[in-house]
Amino acid sequence: PHRRSGWSLPFRHFPFLQPPPAIHSQYPNMRVASAACLAVLASTASAFTTTTVTTPNFARRYAAATSLKMAEKLSQDELKKMVGYKSVDDYVKSGMVVGLGTGSTAYFAVERVGQLLKSGDLKDIVCIPTSVRTKEQAESLDIPLVTLDTHSKLDVAIDGADEVDPDLNLVKGGGGALLREKMVEVCADKFIVIVDESKLCDGLGPGFPVPVEITPFCHEHTMRTVAGLPSCSGCKPVLRMGSSSSNVNDGDEIAVTDNGNYIVDLHFEVPIKDAVKMAEEIKNTVGVVDHGLFCGLTTAVIIAGSDGISVKD
Repeated sequence: PHRRSGWSLPFRHFPFLQPPPAIHSQYPNMRVASAACLAVLASTASAFTTTTVTTPNFARRYAAATSLKMAEKLSQDELKKMVGYKSVDDYVKSGMVVGLGTGSTAYFAVERVGQLLKSGDLKDIVCIPTSVRTKEQAESLDIPLVTLDTHSKLDVAIDGADEVDPDLNLVKGGGGALLREKMVEVCADKFIVIVDESKLCDGLGPGFPVPVEITPFCHEHTMRTVAGLPSCSGCKPVLRMGSSSSNVNDGDEIAVTDNGNYIVDLHFEVPIKDAVKMAEEIKNTVGVVDHGLFCGLTTAVIIAGSDGISVKD
């Protein structure tokens, strides 16, 4: 273990810490940070320091990466905004093809792309959205959009995750966009994951159910088949109901994805022993379209925590 000497950054180095505009209707529950709160943050910007920490638990060990430690604690939405903006500022350059993720954290990355295009700091980029709602947000910001049909190779994709393990394997799909997300993100030279610290875990499974997108035809049969796989032993399969963008039952009708499929959420009480093996077995099951295990795809994870932001790669 080693320590780095502290240093200060003037607030101008963080231009993305501005009061966010009204959030679009697709995220009605998102709290908007107040300008007054951010003004307080500005007055304490000199308290930024760089630290390196070594701890035995991965949920804490993420802090071993370069981190910006802040004296003032921020709200979860402010942290999401910071990490979303940082991902674009650090990884998106003019002339790129960019994959746009889906979710409350990815929302801010999309917002940042729109801002930089409008200001002229980004030019000649095209983007591929991973869901209908991301497409609608991007269109509202005048972001040029294309599809994989015309652009099969991406420079970078930016998206959130529901769980991240020590090997940077992910569970994604809580928002129901797992198939399009995976199709886009496997085509990217770099896949940048943006999360808050609550998404870090020592093992995938118990903290967030693994979504599996399946065909509507004989879906109950497919559910039983998946649950019976050796790697899925002990899981409880639950058919998603109501909105496909939430794994919380919020309706009486079966949830339908943007692709016209159903989602089964696999609930685990203990950590998954072999996520790579599970991903393989589920994918090879007839009736399964795809699943929310993203193994071996991550380039870097940008983490928003109560003490600031850190990067793990």
